[in-house]
Amino acid sequence: MLKRFSALGYLLAYIIPASTILGFYLGGWWNYLTLGLIFLVIPVLDHSIGVDERILDESSERRLANQRIYSLILYSWAFFQLAFLGWSFYVFPTFTGFFHGLGFVLGVGLTTGAIGITVAHELGHKKSSFEQNLSKLLLMTVMYMHFFIEHNKGHHVTVGTPEDPATAERNEGFYHFWVKSVFKGYAHAWKIENQRLKRKGIPILSISNQMIQFAVLPWLFCFGMMGIIYLLTGAWVWLLVGFFAAQAFLAFTLLESVNYVEHYGLKREKLQNGRYEPVSEIHSWNSSYVLSNYFLFQLQLHTDHHLYAIKRYQTLQHIDNAPQLPSGYPGMIITALVPPLWKRIVNPRLDDYEKAIRAHS
Repeated sequence: MLKRFSALGYLLAYIIPASTILGFYLGGWWNYLTLGLIFLVIPVLDHSIGVDERILDESSERRLANQRIYSLILYSWAFFQLAFLGWSFYVFPTFTGFFHGLGFVLGVGLTTGAIGITVAHELGHKKSSFEQNLSKLLLMTVMYMHFFIEHNKGHHVTVGTPEDPATAERNEGFYHFWVKSVFKGYAHAWKIENQRLKRKGIPILSISNQMIQFAVLPWLFCFGMMGIIYLLTGAWVWLLVGFFAAQAFLAFTLLESVNYVEHYGLKREKLQNGRYEPVSEIHSWNSSYVLSNYFLFQLQLHTDHHLYAIKRYQTLQHIDNAPQLPSGYPGMIITALVPPLWKRIVNPRLDDYEKAIRAHS
């Protein structure tokens, strides 16, 4: 059985871009290798390997939190992703067949979304400006930099309430949720940033407005990459604009599918004073499958993350009385893409959990 508390296990994340690179050089339909790996191989292995529900004692948790190797793994990914995208920009124009090229775009988007945004999420919660800037760098490559504002200052405050666009309501299908979360989340990030600027007496139309920066920087990155390709090949390939936008769309769609899974149907009750009850273990789905947690830097231990957002990923714990998903995120995302199947599998589990909560209250 894989052991959850091992730094080397998190290097498994590099298998995802490796499969995209291997698929490209094998050619043809092998460009769909990453798609098959994430949504077929990993879910099967996830259930074969199983869950790890061990809990660390306080001294072991402190020791684990202070081991720098875990942070270095995250930092290395940030710089690797830049190189990976540079390679992707360079080789994408060589495709002549639409369907093989589509497989490649899927592989790149799944890499920058599944791993890149997960790393950005982890780093964005940390206090150091270095880690926060690495988070923004990664989000820039998927054109979703407003997530840095909306997730940290919006979602973590309003999770489980109607004010949170990233909380899926019971019986809300994924595709309806996607529209709500993407557009309302972006608008809410603007609202949060405008309030910050107003408190500081800074005009909204200012270079200090992060939302303006976040709108410009991804395109500067894209055209910068295209300029490098021009210097290397002597050709200005406008198709790369579409490639960049397509992989970004796939990446943040994957993020929104994760958002959908993480809080589906879980609500915070409104108290008599008009405020919502505090966030607790009943407001996030937990999944303790070992393999997918290695690939996703323990993002699936999401209950503990919402209770202690500042915790390092390697110290996140299984919480037994949280609602438990029947699979890791790869399997649950595939299910979410078929709303009737999702409701058939998850709604009964949600019903059982709500009954158990009422019985203990």
